[in-house]
Amino acid sequence: MLSPQEIKANTQQAMQEIARGASEFIGQEYIASLVERFYTTGERFIVKAGFDPTAPDLHLGHVVLLSKLATFQRYGGDVKFLIGDFTATIGDPSGKTQTRKQLSRQEVEQNATTYKEQVFKVLDPKHTEVCFNSAWISELGTAGLVQLTAQFSVARMLERDDFTKRYRENLPISIIEFIYPLLQGYDSVALNCDIELGGNDQKFNLLVGRSLQRAYGLAKEQSVLTVPLLEGLDGVQKMSKSLGNYIGVTENPNTMYAKIMSVSDVLMWKYYELLSSKSLDELQSLREGVELGSLHPKAVKQALAFEITARFYDESIAESAQIEFEKVFAQKEMPSEIATKEFDSGVWICKVLQDGGLCSSTSQARRDIQAGALKIDQQKIVDENLKLTSGEYIIQIGKRRFLKAIIR
Repeated sequence: MLSPQEIKANTQQAMQEIARGASEFIGQEYIASLVERFYTTGERFIVKAGFDPTAPDLHLGHVVLLSKLATFQRYGGDVKFLIGDFTATIGDPSGKTQTRKQLSRQEVEQNATTYKEQVFKVLDPKHTEVCFNSAWISELGTAGLVQLTAQFSVARMLERDDFTKRYRENLPISIIEFIYPLLQGYDSVALNCDIELGGNDQKFNLLVGRSLQRAYGLAKEQSVLTVPLLEGLDGVQKMSKSLGNYIGVTENPNTMYAKIMSVSDVLMWKYYELLSSKSLDELQSLREGVELGSLHPKAVKQALAFEITARFYDESIAESAQIEFEKVFAQKEMPSEIATKEFDSGVWICKVLQDGGLCSSTSQARRDIQAGALKIDQQKIVDENLKLTSGEYIIQIGKRRFLKAIIR
């Protein structure tokens, strides 16, 4: 049994790790009391985070939240990993300026299955329960839904920045979008949550959960912790698959390692803070080493790329990815393995770049070519209207994206 002094010290250390990289805390004292109770009695508490399965793959932006959930698990949290299979069919407008496309039930189920396969690369399965909010929302019925909507006014809903902006600009807001934060908040009632986590664009929705727990007579009011949105490889926009600036958790390990190495030296520290398992003291030592010149930023970034790649694969695969990176980028050799795709003769180069997965769209392909990023057989190409005739070509965008195009 721990002494009172040890419990206090452990609680303080836990709260430092929990607060690491967080955007905002609401109810921090309650969280500290839950952690202290865990060290005193072993009693665990409930931490929830919701994920709408709107895309089939998770990326490192999602891992920021998963890593924070894993931190809570170490200090007494039982995670309710909530897949919003019901709410995903509505579409959450948080941070959006227009109504989001609703997903079909089949799309939701396919994406949810993929999520379940990926989250345990970060979370401890022993202290994780995967939940689907259709289990309780489907049972609300008309009377239950009317009771739920009675808890909030339109004026309260318009306090949300994105709703206010759209209302002022005469952009459409559907009634169903008003219902979305209520349903998300009702999840906290159904799961009896102690703490809810989310991105800082979700603050309004998370606070709705606190209000509804009071309205439905729960003997608690969940604490809220928000985490920042992680910038993608461009260092500007938040990480997003649609923007092509993402690092997916199921990416080829060589690609994952190389993408992390492409992150700027400045952004690298945010990746460390939000994604690394290194302690705060270890991170401070790395920062001081770089500032004093005893550590080169590249070496520090290599350690980050190795750690993250090893997390989603293993250390031997991470070592191979590191060797491959040095071969391709330091020694400027070709990758050992290059994806191959066939096209018909006369295909437009921008179409090749899009369909080959090197660019997210033909518009992005044009921009990359105009920026001088395209090489074909190691020769720089600036003709964005180029059409390829029969043959085989090694196509490269930037330093890390390769494709072998076979033109029939």
